[in-house]
Amino acid sequence: MKALLLYDYPPSPAGLATQGALLHRGLEELGVEVCSTHFESAQEKEWYYRWFEPDVVVGIGYWGHTPDLVLHPRRYGARCVPWLVADGYMANYREVLDALPLVLVTSRWVKKVYTRDGLKGKNIQVLPVGCDTDAFIPRDRSDPKVAAVRESLGIAPDQIMILTVGGDAASKGAREVMEALALIDQRAPDWKYVCKVWPQPRTQRQNIADLQLASQLGIDKNVIYATSVTSRDFMPYLIAACDIYAAPSRLEGFGMLQVEANACGKPVLGINAMGLLDTMVHGETAFLAEVAQEIHLRETMLGAESGYAENHRFVFEHPRTVDFRASVHDIADYLLRLMEDKDLRERMGSAGRARVVERFDYRVVARKFIDIAARYLEVA
Repeated sequence: MKALLLYDYPPSPAGLATQGALLHRGLEELGVEVCSTHFESAQEKEWYYRWFEPDVVVGIGYWGHTPDLVLHPRRYGARCVPWLVADGYMANYREVLDALPLVLVTSRWVKKVYTRDGLKGKNIQVLPVGCDTDAFIPRDRSDPKVAAVRESLGIAPDQIMILTVGGDAASKGAREVMEALALIDQRAPDWKYVCKVWPQPRTQRQNIADLQLASQLGIDKNVIYATSVTSRDFMPYLIAACDIYAAPSRLEGFGMLQVEANACGKPVLGINAMGLLDTMVHGETAFLAEVAQEIHLRETMLGAESGYAENHRFVFEHPRTVDFRASVHDIADYLLRLMEDKDLRERMGSAGRARVVERFDYRVVARKFIDIAARYLEVA
């Protein structure tokens, strides 16, 4: 097999770029001829079509990237397979995607979203995101690189460090985590809550609102927002520095950071919904708080990516669930159990590590891709 991968290449620290880079690495290690290029680079893509002559072109993105991931390679006779995440209401390209022999999605929940929005789903197969289990490994707190992370954040050796990572923290459930921490603050061991976010204007505004909430809850002295640019090289040590990874996300199509936290031997606190139903096992590798609220929309604004003029108002026939909120009381109960019981943290972390190695290691995912390609595309 010869495969050309289209994604944010060279890879940035973002999730989609990491998803593509790890598939490339896995395929290469399994002996597949593979090349990667940026999904928007029309000339370079054409260059690869002409000399590399790939058997399959795999594009990583969401439905709105269909012109770059599907229409462009198809114009040159290439066999294309989009590997999609869910991102908003799918308002276009249904016929194009339904006509493909294979569409990959990152979880059963993403498949459900696409079929809800009109895809037939017969050609949709689930391929999870890979995890670099060689980099994301359990590390002792005494490891100099791990200790340096805690020191730089001002975390004392005897403090419980709870961590959330995201483009912003609120979308990963940080506000619900803060409310839960305020409920148990007087009973819990000494703790610090670290939110690692990506620096951007939208995030800065959200950070201010989140820190205002922490102040209103009276826990602001225990909440730390880390806002610097970081590379993927740093992430295994940041996760290794925490005791609990908390991300009861409001929207989560897979949960890459939750999987990486399990790979590092950390227990996860998540939400009992969406992609985490594929990646976490409640009571074994994670505690999954029940859904307390679903946020519905009756209408949305669509634009050129959906085939409409900008700011086109679209009213749904039935209200759409667009966001979830985890139960604060569940989060509080699970956090307190984990904070008070080191043995429980270690057992759940160990179980999480074993499951990630078995199911989500990037080589395992690459093998699964090869099997799916052979079955649906007859590509050896």
